[in-house]
Amino acid sequence: MGRYDGDAFQAAYDKVLAKWPADREALRVPTPFGTTHVNACGPADAPPLVLLPGGGGATSTSWYAQAAHLARTHRVLAVDLIGAPGRSEPAADRHPRTVADLAAWLDALLDGLGVTEADFGGHSYGAWIALHHAVRAPDRMRRLFLLDPTQCFAGFKAAYLLHALPMLLRPTPARARAFLDWETGGAAGLDPDWLRLQEAAAGFPAARPVTGPRPAPDALRVLNTPVLLLVAANSRSHDMYEVTDQAGELLPRAEIDVVPGVSHHALPQSAPPELARRLSEFLGERPE
Repeated sequence: MGRYDGDAFQAAYDKVLAKWPADREALRVPTPFGTTHVNACGPADAPPLVLLPGGGGATSTSWYAQAAHLARTHRVLAVDLIGAPGRSEPAADRHPRTVADLAAWLDALLDGLGVTEADFGGHSYGAWIALHHAVRAPDRMRRLFLLDPTQCFAGFKAAYLLHALPMLLRPTPARARAFLDWETGGAAGLDPDWLRLQEAAAGFPAARPVTGPRPAPDALRVLNTPVLLLVAANSRSHDMYEVTDQAGELLPRAEIDVVPGVSHHALPQSAPPELARRLSEFLGERPE
């Protein structure tokens, strides 16, 4: 493991969090798997929107570029994944180990927030969690948007795994930076505060993430939840055409679009106009 500086991580987390709307508040929700940290904003009586970040060094703070816009119509509830970098505190004696555990954690989180059903959004690994939850608990999810989801409709490209391997084997700030520089086509265009947080997350004492198969095709074919799938045009994580083709074949109520000029890891903190427009159109509509 690389050297992890907790103070540097918390300072970098706060720097990105400062980009959130002024009405942001921190919520602490107990669950059987530990205490989950949620960054919330927007009217308390607005429809809830649960946001799940990607894996690796991603945290709830990464949604800062969308938070103010989404909070116009929703109560935004951005979650630090349990056992991952962020401010959630995993239980000492119980960790999510299966997809069923993740579903139980999300159900407990919703119960603790007093939310019966919600709109959901997820990026990358967070999209994988959200799509599995849509299949398992469709009555709790009104609508779902997926930002360049991984392991949902296509596997990782071999080149992506090869470039990620040094960071996975021995995470260090330099290796995190090098990987992001490769995937985004030049990290110089990324928000420097967000980039410092990704570097500071290297070596975070996180639990091993839950992995597993893609959601079952038969389950996706009968999923009645409206889904917006937005694929990053410059993503190096998977084949864009395979993702869109498979999703179009499997999801009966899917809207599928490509966000131009953005890579996998530039989301969600990058805010191209196309992204804001599509999310607004999708979430602004009343669910049937």
